[in-house]
Amino acid sequence: MSKEVKNVEYGLEKIFEGAKDFLPLLGTDYVEFYVGNAKQSAHYYKTAFGFQSLAYAGLETGLKDRVSYVLKQDKIRIVLTTALKSSSPIGEHVKKHGDGVKVIALWVEDARKSFEETTKRGAKPFMEPTVEKDEFGEVVRSGIYTYGETVHMFVERKNYKGTFLPGFKEWKSDYNPTPVGLKFIDHMVGNVGWGEMNATVKWYEEVMGFVNFLSFDDKQITTEYSALMSKVMSNGNGRIKFPINEPAEGKKKSQIEEYIDFYESQGVQHLALATDDIIKTVNELKARGVEFLPPPPQAYYDEIPKRLGTHRDMMKEDIKELQKLSILVDADEEGYLLQIFTKPVEDRPTLFYEIIQRMGAKGFGAGNFKALFESIEREQAKRGTL
Repeated sequence: MSKEVKNVEYGLEKIFEGAKDFLPLLGTDYVEFYVGNAKQSAHYYKTAFGFQSLAYAGLETGLKDRVSYVLKQDKIRIVLTTALKSSSPIGEHVKKHGDGVKVIALWVEDARKSFEETTKRGAKPFMEPTVEKDEFGEVVRSGIYTYGETVHMFVERKNYKGTFLPGFKEWKSDYNPTPVGLKFIDHMVGNVGWGEMNATVKWYEEVMGFVNFLSFDDKQITTEYSALMSKVMSNGNGRIKFPINEPAEGKKKSQIEEYIDFYESQGVQHLALATDDIIKTVNELKARGVEFLPPPPQAYYDEIPKRLGTHRDMMKEDIKELQKLSILVDADEEGYLLQIFTKPVEDRPTLFYEIIQRMGAKGFGAGNFKALFESIEREQAKRGTL
């Protein structure tokens, strides 16, 4: 039995008893990307991933240094921000890292208290508590740095009725492709460098009050050529989950090392987006041009019934259909899950997406690690970065 399954067996409620309650988080508010061309990126996320136009801020709303497009699909909100001048720190961020996640915004009841509690525990400030107002009310935001140049923004919006945030206007567009069935952000994965995972885990425990409820070592996440280690951090109510990855010694360069080489820093590796019907969602995404990692060998799909164990009778999906789409399957004591990973969505081999459907399972697909990372290595070999 894997360590993942053992941890789940103990019950998440018991594990989360160790979480501190000084930073109650209500959910993910939005994720902001710094990108080279927000207008074109917005078109891509609408066309390929089925996001809808929501809000806009730029020259027309009084901003002089940047422009932001906000897109939404069910409970997922993404913000795409571009610098308007070469002197902007946003432009410098894109120059160094390429397009990537800058802000993971967390929805809170009290942004001032969230800032106070985290900074007094050692967090480096990014933005002091700031009140932003318009005719729809007010929002209070504050922010701190986490790994690399990534930021956690605390967003208090209980006194706001507008579309997104003050300073944004509703973005109306004649072009709104239909959604693909993405529901919410299941988890977000961060990559850190050699020997930095434990320090990052300690930071989340001490500064954010999170708990480490799953751990994977380099014996569990390993292939013939590379290895990595991972620890999953969660807040007390389990709504926010941040797996943290670190490279481990192997014969060749791991995907974590490749990411850090090209992102030139620690950063967000991927977002896992939840769906209620992964077959329908993946068919839609493929039809719209989204590229996924190549499938594992036939033997992987032959072993799925054994991997499901006692859950094989509850599985509704046809294994042949899953194989056709390269969807992976894993199980734990609570149920099973289905998942698939895109190729990097930019030319730098950094950011990618996971599509996940949980059928009771609370884990992260430990049984798929070998097949997944071998697939990633085949792509690394093509790029000459393995």
